[in-house]
Amino acid sequence: MNTPLNRLDARFAALKAAGKKAFIPFITAGYPTLELSSTLLAGLPQAGADIIEIGMPFSDPMADGPVIQKANLQAFKARITVPKILEMVRAFRTTDNETPIVLMGYYNPIYSYGIMRFLDDAKKVGVDAFIVPDLPPEEDEEFRVPADARDMFVIRLITPTTNEQRLPTVLKNAKGFLYCVSITGITGGATATAASLATLIGRVREKSSLPITIGFGVSTPEQAHDMASAADAVIVGSAIITHITKCWDNKDTPREELVRDVLTFTAALAQGAHKGR
Repeated sequence: MNTPLNRLDARFAALKAAGKKAFIPFITAGYPTLELSSTLLAGLPQAGADIIEIGMPFSDPMADGPVIQKANLQAFKARITVPKILEMVRAFRTTDNETPIVLMGYYNPIYSYGIMRFLDDAKKVGVDAFIVPDLPPEEDEEFRVPADARDMFVIRLITPTTNEQRLPTVLKNAKGFLYCVSITGITGGATATAASLATLIGRVREKSSLPITIGFGVSTPEQAHDMASAADAVIVGSAIITHITKCWDNKDTPREELVRDVLTFTAALAQGAHKGR
């Protein structure tokens, strides 16, 4: 009997067969409210999301810029917790059992929750992979190995400062996809171009057959197209969170309009990414 593919592997295989690039939007769980983030999550596949990244708020997000930091603080005010985030995913899976879900968060909340308990609960609700920026490859075995045993992947990050000596360590035991950080610094900072990443992506492709995803510094459909042309997928986070904030700060904007406007903006980004060749 064939073992079913992890949703990530299945989605990338289907996109490759269709000659398409993947679009991966990021939202923060609980921002601006738990209800609205859940509604946005449910609407993302129809807005063009091939894979969805959900941020798990943390008080000291070292890789995130002020936009996502502010969203984290608002989510805490909305009383977001790990169980509520997992419940978001469970509710999403009642209507969508195909779109891969990647949880992005820091190791402290996972460790505090209990590694095995967290992995078991995440598996039950339908999580497919994790991005943990403060868990380097040299130290991820206690989380990666049990995650792997449950057919969930720990996504590895590659940055412009990843040199030839470190790259094999990052690639060893990597699964799902490789997250290529387009800039040095935090999310929502400077922008990058596909041309500036050509050397880095070329080095990675020589040593790995995993899909390459570009994130950080992408905020327009044109940039999404540019990045997707160089890689296999593009992630957009801060730009979507900024759009949510603009809508939320307008007190005259009904909640239904916020969801519609954010999903329309996201759909434009998706169209840009999907045009990448």
